[in-house]
Amino acid sequence: MLHKPSQSDPSDPNEVIPRHVAIIMDGNGRWAKKRNMPRIAGHRAGVEAARKIVQACGKKGVEVLTLFAFSSENWRRPATEVSLLMELFLTALRRESKKLDKNNARLMVIGDRAAFAPKLQQEIARAEALTGDNTGLTIAIAANYGGRWDIVQAAQKLVRKIQSGELAAEQVTEQSIDAELAMYGFPEPDLFIRSGGEQRISNFLLWQLAYTELYFTDILWPDFDVAVLDNAFSSYANRQRRYGRTGDQVQVKGA
Repeated sequence: MLHKPSQSDPSDPNEVIPRHVAIIMDGNGRWAKKRNMPRIAGHRAGVEAARKIVQACGKKGVEVLTLFAFSSENWRRPATEVSLLMELFLTALRRESKKLDKNNARLMVIGDRAAFAPKLQQEIARAEALTGDNTGLTIAIAANYGGRWDIVQAAQKLVRKIQSGELAAEQVTEQSIDAELAMYGFPEPDLFIRSGGEQRISNFLLWQLAYTELYFTDILWPDFDVAVLDNAFSSYANRQRRYGRTGDQVQVKGA
């Protein structure tokens, strides 16, 4: 399922659709502050925006959509906000997993789950099991995730293999590291999107974003809609991905 050619929107045969889209959903708190609302109201509005983008990506033929929901650094936020975010995550899992299953979408969570409450860990496992055999859009939720954590945990696995004699140090390659990362088996992101005006990747998919096209928008995440997604896709479609080659080489190869 994850290695077929990219599909395009059937309504526009010339549209180039990225196979894997990764998004940092930034700006929920600022959206709420502008409206004199509590920050959690912005996060709730952000869940609604995410639902619309999931639906749009499914319709357009995107294969994988990775959403950065909660970073390993977000534990530094006020305890009350973190607690409310965990409750929102639990509620969203319960509410959305059945809808995703009905629409043949697969849900998975990447990140270190050990810090989550047992009830949340159980709900994650239940949602993944419910949707695990589906063959449509895969939604990967990055929760308690960090790109550095991902690389470190992969390195630790490789060290254990070397210590046990299963692997020699000389056999450590990009491919063997990749095989231990949280998103092994998935295509690397073609398009990275960050809402909210910040222009950085904030420890998100550091290994996987090596050749990803980046798109930044000032739109705060709760206001991010299909029109903004279309703008990002249009920008992506007009870029030349060279992977170290020259532009002329790419044109000859695609001719």
